[in-house]
Amino acid sequence: MPDFERTRVLEREPGVETYYDVHIRSRREFHERQRNGPIVIKPSDREYQQTRQGRLFYFLNAQAHKDTPLHDWRVFVHDIKTHSGKHRHQGGFVIYVIEGKGYSVVDGERIDWGPGDLLLLPIRPGGVEHQHFNLEVGKGCRWIAFSYVPVSNHVASEITQIQESPQYAG
Repeated sequence: MPDFERTRVLEREPGVETYYDVHIRSRREFHERQRNGPIVIKPSDREYQQTRQGRLFYFLNAQAHKDTPLHDWRVFVHDIKTHSGKHRHQGGFVIYVIEGKGYSVVDGERIDWGPGDLLLLPIRPGGVEHQHFNLEVGKGCRWIAFSYVPVSNHVASEITQIQESPQYAG
C-alpha cells in the first residue's frame, strides 16, 4: 500500500481576497468589537467638530469610531450656539434636550423645547426639513440625538443640506 501525505489548509494563502473572505473577516471584526469594544465612552475620548449642520460631538459613529460595538447606532450631541444649519432627511431620530431653551422648525412648524424634553422627528414621505434655534444665545443649548442606522437605511434616508450653520467656515 502506498504512503500518503495529507495536508489540511485552514486558511487560504495570502492573495486576492474574495467577497466570501471579506464577509468572514467582517464577522470576526464584529464579534471582536462586541467582546472587546469600549463599554463606557467618555467625553475625553471624543472631540467636537464644526460641521455644516453645527457643532457636533459623536459618541457613536461607525465611520469615525471603528472600535466601538453597536455600529447600528449613531449617537451625537449638538451644541447650538445661535442656530443650526437647515437640512432635510428622513425622520426616525430621537432627540433628548440636555440643557438650554430653544425651538425647532420642522416642515415650517415651530416647536419649542427645553431641558428634559424629547423630540421625535417623524418618518414622512420625502423626509423632514428642520432647523434648530437657541432661544438664549450665550447660554448653553445642547441636545443628544439617537439614530438607529438600519431604520435610516430601510427608508432610504439621504441628507440634503439647505442652509449651513453660521459658525461653519468651510
